Amino acid sequence: MDLHGSFHVYDTTLRDGAQQEGLNLSVADKLAIARQLDGLGVGYIEGGWPGANPKDTEFFRRAAVELDLRHARLAAFGATRRAGVRAADDPQVAALRDSGAGVVTLVAKSHDRHVELALRTTLAENLAMVRDTVSHLRAEGQQVFLDAEHFFDGYRANRDYALEVLRTAHDAGAEVVALCDTNGGMLPAWVADVVHDVVSSTGGRVGIHAHNDSGCAVANSLAAVDAGASHVQGCINGYGERTGNADLVTVVANLELKLDRQVLPAGLLRESTRIAHAVAEVTNVPPASRQPYVGTSAFAHKAGLHASAIKVDPFLYQHLDPLAVGNDMRLLVSDMAGRASIELKGRELGFDLSGDRELVTRITDRVKVLESRGYTFEAADASFELLLVEEVEGARPSYFEVESWRVITETLNHAGPGEEAVSEATVKLTAAGVRYVVTGEGNGPVNALDQALRGAIGQAFPQVAKFELIDYKVRILDQGHGTDAITRVLIETTDGESSWVTVGVGHNVIEASWGALVDGLTFGLRRQGVTEAG
Repeated sequence: MDLHGSFHVYDTTLRDGAQQEGLNLSVADKLAIARQLDGLGVGYIEGGWPGANPKDTEFFRRAAVELDLRHARLAAFGATRRAGVRAADDPQVAALRDSGAGVVTLVAKSHDRHVELALRTTLAENLAMVRDTVSHLRAEGQQVFLDAEHFFDGYRANRDYALEVLRTAHDAGAEVVALCDTNGGMLPAWVADVVHDVVSSTGGRVGIHAHNDSGCAVANSLAAVDAGASHVQGCINGYGERTGNADLVTVVANLELKLDRQVLPAGLLRESTRIAHAVAEVTNVPPASRQPYVGTSAFAHKAGLHASAIKVDPFLYQHLDPLAVGNDMRLLVSDMAGRASIELKGRELGFDLSGDRELVTRITDRVKVLESRGYTFEAADASFELLLVEEVEGARPSYFEVESWRVITETLNHAGPGEEAVSEATVKLTAAGVRYVVTGEGNGPVNALDQALRGAIGQAFPQVAKFELIDYKVRILDQGHGTDAITRVLIETTDGESSWVTVGVGHNVIEASWGALVDGLTFGLRRQGVTEAG
């Protein structure tokens, strides 16, 4: 099946998605994301607006040399020619023509008031701008799509003119006209009615470009497809200005898994969770845990009732097999957990608890007591696994015995405003039969403790050199108590191949951090297969 022909999956992350507040992509970032999107199997990747800014111009120059796309075609985005200027003479059109992209997506006004107020030209001249630009680029051998900006609002204001813009683009050679809900205010039934009218009235190929201001971008995209659209635009992870664009993975997963329409090359939908998270790493925007299909919480179960049912049949509380999108089921251990939750979570971590009801009850009760004191295990699998080891094997893994630790933070009297205080920590411990006293410095007390602790343990267990603290979260649990409130700390540690999260709780942030640090190193050594004797 030629998916480029039968249905277009068109990603605009690198252009429209990059307009998200706080998201700033370098050229290298855009190239890296393009490779990931190609791995998902999208048909088209909109790379940006060449000629509008140096970064996008540079992207297309480098893409021609550095990108080896297997599935996608690269599209350049730009506007129709200016009023009163021939397309062949317009510098912006020339930048599109010379971009090296085989596909050009033109944005055009389809709302009569926008033509007159924003472009400050006549309705007839706007049609000429569309006709001239499309036909010029087609004559240059480029495939042309048209984004009809503010189409749905324009259709409501002046249906005849909005449709005439589409017919003009089709007649000039545009392969697709994408109807843009630019302000994001449409609802699915409205979209379906308009798309059905456009398809039947123009006879041309129709696409949908939905924004999420009404919370309906995905639903609107699916309604458009149901009404006859065969080209859908969106952004991975729902990136985009204001509330974002349609989340492309959610749209595609619904089309393939719910509506039985193959819109990506066979098997590539299973890569969507990995790719969505990989793109989030490049953008430095933390992935949304509750994102449909690919979020870490998309198939996570916390309540004991759910876990009891899942133990019998996973699909009693899941709408599909998470492996279909490369995700996995997770059992969250919390004070809501029952014995079934603990048993299933233990199985997930490699412990068969099914034959020991007393053990499962003891673990369940212990979890509930600890969570009442401020611990959380649903976000700290590593700490929970250490708890399981202790209960199942009768003892917690012990690679070192701490004698004492202390940390001080000081600043010099002559330090100027904004100058950092320096923290120093000293740790005394015994590891592999040897006593170590190590001092570490850091830009904060936790950093100093981490340096000292790893410096001491690392002399006995060199595997610790691989470990690195990559995330640190603090939460005050009882804010009404002010400075004497209980503090919870979550620490994420990596060995360069995977990461794990541990939790610590204490009356002050240093005490809580110390507990999480010790758990993190203990778990890491256990994962590395280190014996307690070294």
